[in-house]
Amino acid sequence: MAWSIAQVARMSKVTSRTLRHYDAIGLLEPAWVGDNGYRYYEREQLHRLQRILLLRDLGLGLDTVAEVLDGRHREVDVLRNHARWLAAEQERLARLARTVSRTIEELEGGDEVKLEELFDGFDADRQARYEAELVERHGEGVREHVDASKRRMAGWSKSDAEGFTAEWQAVYRAYAELFDAGVAADAPRALDVTDRHYRWVCRSWTPDRESYPGLGALYVDSPEFKARFDAHAEGFAEYVRDAIAAYAAARL
Repeated sequence: MAWSIAQVARMSKVTSRTLRHYDAIGLLEPAWVGDNGYRYYEREQLHRLQRILLLRDLGLGLDTVAEVLDGRHREVDVLRNHARWLAAEQERLARLARTVSRTIEELEGGDEVKLEELFDGFDADRQARYEAELVERHGEGVREHVDASKRRMAGWSKSDAEGFTAEWQAVYRAYAELFDAGVAADAPRALDVTDRHYRWVCRSWTPDRESYPGLGALYVDSPEFKARFDAHAEGFAEYVRDAIAAYAAARL
């Protein structure tokens, strides 16, 4: 017995677009493709999809999922390493939750939060990794921009930081609307949203025609960034990367 891509999408609650993406990257190929171009899946493919969804639900990236399913890594070893990461992340998020709670108490008239506690739970190591990746991609000249960004942000107030975060969330939603509507990454509407993204980035540092596409590539190449984007939909990180590259070519 075989099921069409539409039937599999309904059963698994995975969009047809995601299933086509899994096929394109070789993660889940259909049993066959009909003369009408429709993909059809048999029980073997459904079992593989079940394992993909399980591993994705545990937070593993698509590259790692493929390596596990293809036998390049023992599943138990990958899950054991991931469990250690989850435990560390759970501890960090707990600290972050306490930090936010203390800030709320202060804003509601409670005791003032100590400066050293204000950023407890924020991952400085993760930020350092992002900076190192940008320097590796674009040379030591980028470090000057990073240092200037740190100096600029050091003088931010709470409202500055909150506004910066709120603007990012708004840009993310604007990109998501374009992606869901099927708007091309280099379309004028996408370039306008990317202009908003570029101006948002410039509040902390000013990328140029070369380093700005590098930031877009980082959104795809960094598992942490990619997971954040692809939490909306598979391929979303690549869409934003392509929009940034198109903007840099057209307007920088």
